Amino acid sequence: MGNLYLVRHGQASFGAADYDNLSELGQRQSVRLGEYLAARQIHFDAVLTGTLKRQVQTWAGIAKGAGLDNKALQWPGLNEFNGDAVIAAIHPEPLPPTNTPALYKQHFRLLRDGLTQWMNGVVSPAGMSSYNEFVQGVTSALDHVRKETTGNVLIVSSGGPIATAVGHVLGTAPETTIALNMRIRNSSITEFVFNSKRHTLQTFNTLPHLDGAEYAPWITYS
Repeated sequence: MGNLYLVRHGQASFGAADYDNLSELGQRQSVRLGEYLAARQIHFDAVLTGTLKRQVQTWAGIAKGAGLDNKALQWPGLNEFNGDAVIAAIHPEPLPPTNTPALYKQHFRLLRDGLTQWMNGVVSPAGMSSYNEFVQGVTSALDHVRKETTGNVLIVSSGGPIATAVGHVLGTAPETTIALNMRIRNSSITEFVFNSKRHTLQTFNTLPHLDGAEYAPWITYS
């Protein structure tokens, strides 16, 4: 038996020229999560991350806060899909910068619609694999954990792969997987219990390290 902790990266730089960097708050979220894990004496026998900067930076913050020195295995299958490419597949016309509540809402409406069409094989976003290949990338990491590790294992990834992992374990429809994806908060923890045969969902999208009124402004989704 083992325990798999799937952590979404801290807040990234939504609306900036390069989204794939943690914001200052995202860095603090990551370190705070590490401090929480250290206080509960949770250590890891193995660590996997995607190769995106925000995922690697989140692991660095966790390691700093917890005083961990694990060498993370980088697993490209844990990388997030390209949200801009997904939106462009159904809305090729340029969009204005997402800097108002109305434009923010439009962005995520288009993203949801684009994901639905990609997952159902209707569109093929430029530069992206098929959804089935995306799922294979995520499940290959889960298979590695089951077959090659024991004890406590940490995966640092993004909302799409984590929602896909949960959907795979629960057998959800694509629309449900998308709904899960849209609710996953930055630096949140989703837990699986695993053995050599299967993963079982234990908790979803929790923020125990941000419990308390002083941390309420730290809770983010992008």
